[in-house]
This record gives sequence, C-alpha cells and structure tokens, in this order.
Amino acid sequence: MQILPNQLNKPSFIQKLEWVINPVGYLESAAQQHPDIFTAEIIGFGDTLVFVNHPQAIQEILTNDRKKFAALGEHNKIFQPITGNYSVLMLDGDRHRKRRQLVMPSFHGDRMRSYGELIRNITEKAWSQLPTNQVFTAQNIMQDISLQVILQTVFGVHEGERSQELNKRLALMAELFTSPYTSSFLFFTFLQKDLGSWSPWGKFLRDRQQLDELVYEEIAERRAANNPDRIDIFSMLMSSQDEAGHSMTDQELHDELITLLFAGYETTAIAMTWALYLIHQHPQVLEKLLAELDTLGESPDPMSIFRLPYLTAVCNESLRLRPVTLITLPRVVQQPVKVLGHSLEPGTILSGCVYSLHQREDLYPQAKQFQPERFLERQYSPYEFMPFGGGVRRCLGEALAVFEMKLVLATILLNYQLELADNKPEMPCRRGVIFAPARGVRMMITGKRSSKESRIMANMQSYRE
Repeated sequence: MQILPNQLNKPSFIQKLEWVINPVGYLESAAQQHPDIFTAEIIGFGDTLVFVNHPQAIQEILTNDRKKFAALGEHNKIFQPITGNYSVLMLDGDRHRKRRQLVMPSFHGDRMRSYGELIRNITEKAWSQLPTNQVFTAQNIMQDISLQVILQTVFGVHEGERSQELNKRLALMAELFTSPYTSSFLFFTFLQKDLGSWSPWGKFLRDRQQLDELVYEEIAERRAANNPDRIDIFSMLMSSQDEAGHSMTDQELHDELITLLFAGYETTAIAMTWALYLIHQHPQVLEKLLAELDTLGESPDPMSIFRLPYLTAVCNESLRLRPVTLITLPRVVQQPVKVLGHSLEPGTILSGCVYSLHQREDLYPQAKQFQPERFLERQYSPYEFMPFGGGVRRCLGEALAVFEMKLVLATILLNYQLELADNKPEMPCRRGVIFAPARGVRMMITGKRSSKESRIMANMQSYRE
C-alpha cells in the first residue's frame, strides 16, 4: 500500500470542511508543517490530493504532460455543472490540444489592441455614474465593468435586449456561489438536488437553462448571418477549424463560450478589486504609480499603458499576494515516479499550490507584505509566479485579463481621487472556486483628478502667492 507524503493529522471530514469554509487558513497551517509537499483530504478534485508547493517540482509536474503526469479533464468535474462536458477544461489529450489551438489565437496580437479603447470607454462610463463622497463597493463596479468587457469582446453583444438578458442571466448564476455555504453545492454532490425553483440548486438549474437558451439562440443567429467582418472572440471561434477542417459543433461552441464567460468575468473583476484595495492601502505605491502614469500625458495609448513597468509590477504583486485561484488544475501520476524524494504510484492526484508557492519566503522575502518593487528587482520563472496556472492547462484568457486589469486601473487612477471607506482589513473569502475580498472593498470617490498640466499651473500659482 502506498504511503502518501506528509499526510495531515486531521480527520478527513474536518479537512473537507476547512477546505470549503477557510481554505487560506487550511493551506497556511499545512505549509507551516510541510513547506514543500503534503497530502490533503479535500473535495472537488478527488478526495485525496497531494499539494506541491516547490517551484522545481511544480515545473516537473506541469511540463511532463502524459508521460509521468497527465491532466485529465475527468478530475475537473467540479466545473461541469457550469461549463458542460465539451469545455476545454473537461477535455483530455489530443482533443484538449486541438481545442486550445482553436481558442488560443482569439487572445493574442492585434485582436487585443483592438479592445483597448473599448475597455477604457466601458470603465469611464461605469465610474462616471458613481456619486462623490458616498461609499460604494468596489467589487460591484469592477464586476459591472468586467461583465461588459466579456459581453462585448467575447460575445460581441453591445446594446439591446439580448445584451440585457445575457447580463442579467450571467449575474444571477454567479450570485449563487457568493459564500462558503452556497459554494458548498459545487463541492458536495449530494447537495445537488433539484427541489424546485425555491431551492439553491433548483434555482441554479433554471438560471442555467435560461442562459443556455440565450446562448444557443445567439449561435443560431450568428450561423445564419455568417458575417465575416465581426472581430469578437465568439465569431472567431465560430469560423475556426482544426487541421482536419472541422469546426466546433453548437454544443462545443456553447460550452466554450460559457467557460470563457465565467472564467473571465468574476476572476478579472476580483483581481482588479484586490489591486485597487492594495494600492490604496499603501500611499507610497499609489504616489509612485501616479507619477509613472503621468509620464504618458493626456489620453495615453492603451499599449503604452500596458507596457508601463511599475504598473506591471503592481499588478503582479497583487496577483501574487491575493491570487484569485489557490491551486492549479490537477495532474494524475501515469507511472511510478519520485517527487521531492517521495515515491508516488500511478493514479495519485497532484496539484501545484499557487497560494503556498506565492508565500514562500525563499522566493518572496517578507511574503506577507505588498512590495511591487520585488518584480522590478527580480525576474520570476513561470513556476515561481503562476497566478494563471501553468503548463498545457494555463489559463487561455490570461492575456485579456492582464490587459484589462492594467487599462481599468490606469483609467480609474488617472481620473479619480479615491480612498478606502474604513481601515478594516479585507480577507479572502471563498466565492465558488475563486477567492474574493470578504466585504467587497468599500471605497469613496473624494474628487476628480486634474490633468498634469492643471496641477503644474496650480502649483506655480501657489508658489507665486
């Protein structure tokens, strides 16, 4: 019988509850005992999961796909109720590789550049509607922005009834998993009972059905129109073909679109919310960031914003300190191997622990501190800093998420003076399979930020007086 590495001395049921209710505390306690590798009894990706927190070991696991370790979609079943069976998350082997090849071009090159002004306009419109000197929840406004970006860049849906319905249905489905309690319906399958529209799972199923109907209607209309001039990701996926000349079926297209919608909606919104919170918790970071943004002048080009080094460092440090997802998608041992000196048999399930990796003091001295400068002083490998996962299962929407994060933050900071509404610390709280600020970050707009030229003139006038 195989002896798994560093098994935690806690009852299985207690571990499962901690993983759902307080996963950060669970991981921190485990990493204190076993900094590099430990065995967890959790739920969601298989009852027994070996967590690996060491960068070289994570690299070996994620880059030996299908030889020593395989990424099997069947172990991602926690996502199936949302994404369906034909999402890239659920596919294996060649089917997974071919699907990534179809989807990947949608998120790179000139296509990203074309979304710059759209993202900035959506942000300006959303923030212009907020009152001054009144408390608002930053996560709510960031979700509004992120949802509009997804609907317009992925779906190509702008104004009109279809846009409003998609907006409504997506928000309703996402709202079901807003707490550890409601998130437990994804982890404990015995709770997934349709007891009518009044029950949590019954409501989810009915909301999902209505969203599915909208998506299939959109697919049918797009196929009938066959407009080659559309530049949204939906249209690109519809026209893409694999090496055999096959296009996606309606169900494959539906499942991929739903995956992109949910993977890119709340995750990016929460990442931007954490960044806004951390920036305003540290005035010296805000001051340095504003000085860098001001070097670009009035109405800077989106790609110039994207390339700013300190803005990049701030975003990276926020993603390091508060990753939206805590672990990588699992891998399954295919042949007897040794990981960090521990023998593992075929069938053992492993996952890289992103949160614990990002907290390693040997990689990130004073790891609990928000220090963007560390990303200016050192180049981290893709297996030392990995907020978007790694290997063949690395997040497909990473490029769009980072681009959106930088542009939204820059647009807000260039135009508004903000402050946190209170000094209470924000802690990560489970929201489905992702982790958001428990209170959503309460803030206030204290005024509009004047242009650089106006500030110079004001300073000169003050000096004369």
